[in-house]
Amino acid sequence: MALRIATWNINSVRLRMPLLLRLMQEQQPDIICLQETKVEDDKFPFEPIRAAGYVHTAIAGMKSYNGVAILSRRPFAFEGPRHWCDKEDCRHVSVTLEDGTEVNNFYIPAGGDIPDPEKNDKFAHKLRFLREITGWFEGLKGDGKRRVLVGDLNIAPLEHDVWSHKQLLDVVSHTPIEVDLLGKLQSSLGWVDAVRHFVPETEKLYSWWSYRAKDWEASDRGRRLDHVWVTPDLAPTLASQTILKPARGWEKASDHVPVLVDLN
Repeated sequence: MALRIATWNINSVRLRMPLLLRLMQEQQPDIICLQETKVEDDKFPFEPIRAAGYVHTAIAGMKSYNGVAILSRRPFAFEGPRHWCDKEDCRHVSVTLEDGTEVNNFYIPAGGDIPDPEKNDKFAHKLRFLREITGWFEGLKGDGKRRVLVGDLNIAPLEHDVWSHKQLLDVVSHTPIEVDLLGKLQSSLGWVDAVRHFVPETEKLYSWWSYRAKDWEASDRGRRLDHVWVTPDLAPTLASQTILKPARGWEKASDHVPVLVDLN
């Protein structure tokens, strides 16, 4: 059975509900994983989402910051959110579909502006977060479970995942230590980068464009921060990918755009 998964840092689900409904209508994902929902669970806008057909929901939210959600047209089992680094800051939910496939939705810490864990607690938190989840996945080796990992991982790992490799080597999201730790996370279960599975590493590819740019499209100084990975047993089912760049130009857009992957 075909499955379309979307991941999107929506940057406030209530503020951008019309855009979420547009994504649902135009792209028809089976599962939508959101980051930065920025709303407590008791204020989450269930009604319009369920009316659109996404009746199965797994959420973990807090006021004004962070927050993740999985919205699905297909049933799943949800055991509650997982917390990392001794913080309950709503950065990870996972569900198990009826066929046994586990879907993990992450919002990895951005890391602040200074790429030095001694000088910047936010960057130290990011590095610890990456190490913790890597260790957790390594502990799951050999359990035979098919998995999908999606989310705003806040790291653009490859040279052509950023507009300028040389200029961004000292900028948080593309520093060598972050790229190295993301590589270790990817190696934990042999994760396959579902988007780069279709797009050569030599091709520029972005999913985020800063609000600071006066004309984001003309300058095109983007980064690929949003990812979809699958375990090797799902790699043969990969059918297509879409980074929905036009969504960056939608009215009141998020600075991230949806990333969609189809599996057969």
